Amino acid sequence: MNDINQFQYVNQDCCCFNLRKVTRAITQFYDRYLEPADIRATQFTLLVELSNSAGKTLTDMAEGLVMDRTTLTRNLKPLDKAGLIESVPLTDKRSKGYALTEKGRMVLAKGHPLWKNAQHQIVGQLGQERYQRLVNELNVLKGYTHPSG
Repeated sequence: MNDINQFQYVNQDCCCFNLRKVTRAITQFYDRYLEPADIRATQFTLLVELSNSAGKTLTDMAEGLVMDRTTLTRNLKPLDKAGLIESVPLTDKRSKGYALTEKGRMVLAKGHPLWKNAQHQIVGQLGQERYQRLVNELNVLKGYTHPSG
């Protein structure tokens, strides 16, 4: 049992490994498209998350994005430093809210057509029907892994 190849099946079969590998490749693809807006795909999705709100708490955002609060805080810092988001007061004084700044809205508006081009390329490669099946299957898988699931 000292054969070093005895574990190779793990990375071939592992859902976690394979999904992370694909998401890294897809993220790099979207990053290239979003480069003219001077924003990364992961940052773009955070701006989108904040775009429909006058102020979201860290907890609300973390739950919606299925991220832990520490990672989310770390990802928000460069957006705050760049002036794309700001802290805003909420009715519950114990919570801190975040919202887009005018600069953040401008970057989001600049990035949106770039994102649409990337999205069009991905959907075009897969075909609309296959793409929709993939998204549906990923949502089913997310439901299996949800803490309450």
